[in-house]
Amino acid sequence: MRLDKFICKSTQLTKAEAIERIHDGDISVNDAVIINEATQVHESNTVIMDGKRLIAREFRYILMHKPAGTICSNIDEVYPSLFNYLDIENTAELHIAGRLDADTTGMVLITDNGRWSFNITSPNQKCSKVYRVGLSREIAADVAEKFKAGIKLQGEQKLTAPALLTVISAKEVLLTITEGKFHQVKRMFAAVGNRVVSLHREAIGEVRLDLEVGQWRYLTQDEVASFVRAD
Repeated sequence: MRLDKFICKSTQLTKAEAIERIHDGDISVNDAVIINEATQVHESNTVIMDGKRLIAREFRYILMHKPAGTICSNIDEVYPSLFNYLDIENTAELHIAGRLDADTTGMVLITDNGRWSFNITSPNQKCSKVYRVGLSREIAADVAEKFKAGIKLQGEQKLTAPALLTVISAKEVLLTITEGKFHQVKRMFAAVGNRVVSLHREAIGEVRLDLEVGQWRYLTQDEVASFVRAD
């Protein structure tokens, strides 16, 4: 973890205040004064400020059912932030592991552990995300095979990674992908001549959405561990 983030996570200082204290030479790591805020520190390091050892608060792992008309941001913009539904402290430390569009509903994971969220968002980790998709037209019979083989999105050179399509009805499907390209689901269906009219994320990895709209809960230890790669 960066030194400035570690200080914020173990005090009530803002990032700007933490950086100022670092530049002023007020922080030591393992008895050495550090003035570079980007210095990496680890759990075993001894970080001292004002004569006291700093201990970072425990990481948090949250599941939320995102309502439509909210944005995956820490602050309100054109639409209100879904963080308005979180009644906990220090929400500025949190980020969303895999954002959804304002009109998309469903499961989001929220954390302050960047290393953990990397296992969810990096395409190389091949973490599955399951979407329930409503379509404007009936699904064509060959779409499942096309998605399985990978398709070319507008503006992209590489094909999409293999995706699993399960038909629920003529205009409703489940789509499982392991990437998170910009507007990927909508662009995939546009590439095969269809249009997404509703989009809802039901699952990420082994964790499924089990909350009502706007509700949230902490992940269990087993759920947190399911996103940690053994290697």
